[in-house]
This record gives sequence, C-alpha cells and structure tokens, in this order.
Amino acid sequence: MPGDLTDGRIVIVGASLAGLRAAEALREKGFTGSLTVVGDEPHPPYDRPPLSKQVLLGRATADTTELPMRRDPEAEWRLGVRATGLDPLAKRVTLDDGESLPYDRLLIATGTRARPWPNPEEAALDGVFTLRTREDAAGLAERMAAGPRRVLVIGGGFTGSEIASACRELGLDVTVTERGPAPLVGALGGTLSKLAAVMQRNHGVDLRTGVTVTALRGNGSFTGAELSDGSRVDADVCVAALGAIRNVEWLADSGLAAGPRGIACDAGCRAFNMYGIVTDDIFVAGDVSRFPHPLFGYQMLSLEHWGNAVEQAEVAAHNMVSPGPLRRPHLAIPTFWSTQFGLNIKSVGVPTFSDHVVIAQGSLEARRLAMAYGYQGRVTAAVTVDMAKSLDYYRHLIETAAPFPPPPGAQDRAIAADIPIPSDVPDPKGLSHGPTVALTGYLPDRRLTVV
Repeated sequence: MPGDLTDGRIVIVGASLAGLRAAEALREKGFTGSLTVVGDEPHPPYDRPPLSKQVLLGRATADTTELPMRRDPEAEWRLGVRATGLDPLAKRVTLDDGESLPYDRLLIATGTRARPWPNPEEAALDGVFTLRTREDAAGLAERMAAGPRRVLVIGGGFTGSEIASACRELGLDVTVTERGPAPLVGALGGTLSKLAAVMQRNHGVDLRTGVTVTALRGNGSFTGAELSDGSRVDADVCVAALGAIRNVEWLADSGLAAGPRGIACDAGCRAFNMYGIVTDDIFVAGDVSRFPHPLFGYQMLSLEHWGNAVEQAEVAAHNMVSPGPLRRPHLAIPTFWSTQFGLNIKSVGVPTFSDHVVIAQGSLEARRLAMAYGYQGRVTAAVTVDMAKSLDYYRHLIETAAPFPPPPGAQDRAIAADIPIPSDVPDPKGLSHGPTVALTGYLPDRRLTVV
C-alpha cells in the first residue's frame, strides 16, 4: 500500500449502486490515483427498486433505470467482465477474459443475484422468470403486458409481494405460494404478516400459505405447477421470488471469510480473513457484506437494502483513503421501504432482532399503524404502515436504546397502551423467500485445522 493513501491503484469489483457510490466518494475525498470498476453486467450502474414497481407496471422501461452520477469518478469501467479469483498476497484480481488487475486497495461490492428455481430443466421453461436484472424486468414486463391468464409467484417476501401487487394493479390473476404461515413473515414477524395476508386476499390474490411448489410443468413453455398439498395451479407465467444468493464464489480460494451469508468485515468495512484476522487493504460494501452493529448485540448483519449500500460504500471509501485514527465506523440504522397493494410500508432497525412487539400507534383494523419491536426490554426496530412521518421518532428510540415498550411521545398522537405480544419471528429455513435483513452471527462453512 502506498504511503500516500490518496494515490495508488484501487480496484472496485461490483458496478452497481455500492460500487458507483464508492467510486464517486473516493474522488470526493481526494483520491487521485488509478481507479478501475469491474462489473459482470454490460450496463452502467442502474437502480433496482423500480424493476419490481414502475417497470412491471409499464410506467418506465428497464433501460431508463440508470443511476445518475453525482460526479464523474474518472474510472476505467470494465463492464460485462466477471471477476473469477482473488490473490491477496500478489494483490491481483483475475477476470474471466484472462486478464488480472493489480491493486493496492480493493473494494468488494459484488452484491447478490436472484436464487433460481432449483430444477434447471423446469427453470428453463419459457415463461419462468426471476427478477433481479434489467433483462429479467424487461422480459417479465413484456409477458405481463401481453395479458397472461394467470401469474404464479413462488415466495411471499418483499419482491414476491410487490410482483403480486403489480399483477393485481394490471388486472392480472395471480397466485402466491409461501411455505411460511404468511407473506412478509420473515421480515416483519407474525402480527404484521397477518395484515399483509389480509391485504393480498382483499385485493384478489390467490394466496396459498403453508405449501411449497413441488414441480413446474410444461412442454417447452410453462403451463402450471404442482403443490405439496396435491393441488395444481394453471398459469402462463411463473416468477421464482426465492431470495438472493451472495456473489462470493469467486473468492473461494482467497482466504477471506466469505460464504453463503456474505463476506465478514469489521465496522470499518475491512474484510476478515478465514481466521478472523482483519485485512487492511480489502474492503467490503453493500449486499454482499456482513458487519457487526453494537445496537444489535454485535451480531453480523446482512442487509439487502438500498440505503445501506449507499451509506456503507461511503464509509468504505472514506476509510480506504484515511489513516487509522481518522477512520470511522458504519453504524447507520437499517431502513427499508416497500409499496404494495396501496400500502406504504417502512421499517427502521432490525425487526427480526426482537422478542416482543406492540402496536404503538394506529391499529391493524385501520390499516394505518406504527409497530415497535423490542428485544430484552429495549426498542430495536419499528415498522410503519401509511404512517411514515413517525419513523424518525422510532429511529431516535433505537439509537438511544430506549426501554420497551416505548414511552408516549410520537409525533401525531399518544402511544396506545397495548400489551406487548411475542414478535413471532420464524426460522428463515421454514420460508420460501430469503429475508432482506439477516442476523447471521459467523458460522464457518468448514472447520479449520491450524498447522
């Protein structure tokens, strides 16, 4: 590593939101050296949230979702090229075109990809989709605009629920299957997931819970699916919304603490190696990272959140060009939002890090509420439904480790004296969809022998 941290060679692997924002931040913080950004997709960085919302509804096309640049990062963009290996000793990243890139500091921001339907033959049927890339969204939007007789969505997480919402808004019949007891239960717990189930059914969704899809049927083209309860769904389009896979396979021989749950790093975004020793020249940001947070028991958080990618990328960029005493931690409170079935759902904190919940404002019946989550007597999260202006109040409670149940003082009305009930957060293994927030700890993928 050069003595002058504002000079040298920095390589960013990952050309999506976190990679772009980190490149911009590096230049803003005075980095004048060589900057290379590697991305496996052929497109410049683009925004993914509109893909399951505006694009599916026909209000925007997939090729108009490009992310605006705050400034020109003056980088060499290597797009449509995949990283295949990392040698931390030689400080080189290997690419699938045979080239290897030298670096002084490396930022890994490779994000995630959609988990495909597990049977490759069935997944290859015409009409079977995942939703992650611009191409996915363009293809699915075209099929939905053609007016299929029914759409089958496998997985009741946020992506699956937003796809189902778009289908109903377009007047399409849609069936959602979820192995868990309700949609969104993995993210919001049992109480709010009941509201999500009611809203889907009230909007005409054929919601099947407690079941799995055992097989996709079709002769070249998808025609329907068999369910574990013996029933069949006839449909023309199927979307596998089964969660995400962290893009870490290329790091298998790197010696980093990288596995299915992501790449472990410290609060300053520095990657750990497989022995738990922090590196000083390899940084991690975005969906592929796992990092400790003091407000959540120092558990390792994995977040598939737009805001986290931006904030963590800026912290990583700052620390890459700053000496040790000037480095800062990534301690932002996780936030997330979703619009579906006419509801605006926003969360702050980590709802799955909870043992009890209380409806602090509003009510399930009114479908307008704020729910506070607590763990061992302190507030750890809040979720609002069409009550977003209260979110900052709950953010303050989380940041100050306020007691749970929370005291009165929300902005628009006094908190109701509801009795806390168990948050009923299920084991993610029992769900069709993967959680967008995961408390992962660190479970090594293989045991180590110290020689």
